Amino acid sequence: MKQRIITALIMGAVFIPVVYVGGWLLSIIIALLAIIGLFELFKMKGNTIFSAEGLVSAISLIGFIFTSELINFLPQGFSSETFIYLATVVLLVCTVFSKNHFSFDDAAVSVLGILYIGIGFRSLLETRESGLGLLILVLITIWATDIFAYLIGRKIGKRKLAPNISPNKTIEGSVGGTLAAVLIAALYLYFAPISMPFVGSLILMLLLSMAGQLGDLVESAFKRHYGIKDSGNIFPGHGGVLDRFDSMLFVFPILSIVGLI
Repeated sequence: MKQRIITALIMGAVFIPVVYVGGWLLSIIIALLAIIGLFELFKMKGNTIFSAEGLVSAISLIGFIFTSELINFLPQGFSSETFIYLATVVLLVCTVFSKNHFSFDDAAVSVLGILYIGIGFRSLLETRESGLGLLILVLITIWATDIFAYLIGRKIGKRKLAPNISPNKTIEGSVGGTLAAVLIAALYLYFAPISMPFVGSLILMLLLSMAGQLGDLVESAFKRHYGIKDSGNIFPGHGGVLDRFDSMLFVFPILSIVGLI
């Protein structure tokens, strides 16, 4: 617990100023986190990103996230979907010439990883570009959900939320975390409202809190499937990039769906 708290404080001290500054600094950090996340996914699957398939996937991921920044250097009509298509085709070709070392399943995991990681981190960047206030609100909602779900779950949690995937999570903790996050979001919105009406904003934060918990469970399902405890160890006490950003990868794309970014 002590190690988790110390790591969380250090991460906050680094990540919050970077988010505040935004621009190229945030883009560089996001690019590094995305590549590390892809590396973790490859490692879970038993592959290495230090390969031809890994290089193709990494380039496609960065291209997918930063298509708008690279548009002046790309052929006319090139889009983020183009990176996904080219990655899919090249990776499928790799299955032909890899002598069964790189399979169709491996290619599928790679492409899905590019979409999962790429859409999430690109949406985070787009949220920052649309305004610091919205980004802070969403981060507060995600973090409050995690903190209070843990505290309430430990205090009164009895009924398991998903015992076969994440046995320590409880229904009481999940509900309590969401309610606490919505209350904290309401306090934030009172002083710093966003473009949506107050009630609509609270409903959105309720949905984002639930989506964040689903993202956490999905990452737990990955790890359960591959028989590992953490996706990585870059953050002592918290695991890897996918462990720490699993909720955000699910939450930020929703802002695009509802038209806020």
